[in-house]
Amino acid sequence: MTVAIVIVGLVLVVTLVFVARWRNPDLAPHRITPPARRILFPFIGESISQRTLDAALRLARAEAATLVPAYVMTVPMRLDLQAPTPDACEGAMPLMDVIEQRAARLHVPVDSRIETGRTARHALQELVEEERFDRIVVPAATQSSEGFSSADIAWLLEHAPGEIVVLRPEIERGYAFAADAS
Repeated sequence: MTVAIVIVGLVLVVTLVFVARWRNPDLAPHRITPPARRILFPFIGESISQRTLDAALRLARAEAATLVPAYVMTVPMRLDLQAPTPDACEGAMPLMDVIEQRAARLHVPVDSRIETGRTARHALQELVEEERFDRIVVPAATQSSEGFSSADIAWLLEHAPGEIVVLRPEIERGYAFAADAS
């Protein structure tokens, strides 16, 4: 009887260990790709598609990752690249606030950036070279939302390391977070 109890106990322990490894990816690191720790979310313009932002936040929340929103700002050739540009920053700050508020509601950590460049691609290049990230979530431009051009996205696919997720929002009927939104 005692031997049977020990055998049943061992079977239970082995079963529990197997179930714990199957359910917890940290205990079974070779099953799937590990989750991203930092997700770079570059954006451009005066508005952000709600669907694009929601998708980036869902991904960050599902993977317990930090979202790194990076406002991409172009600086004209007549200005020094490092020159302060308060007008452009005034447009970026409300968008950053919207992202941070939505992320806070979802308990997603945020580490915001503003990156300057002569063109959107130049700023993306600077981001890719300077930032630490595991994945990039990049919005594509559509008729109804601002985002990166197909040429800029093609450049990213060719030159950026890590995983790249391109989000092209469905045609939205005027529904985006604008710089003047609260």
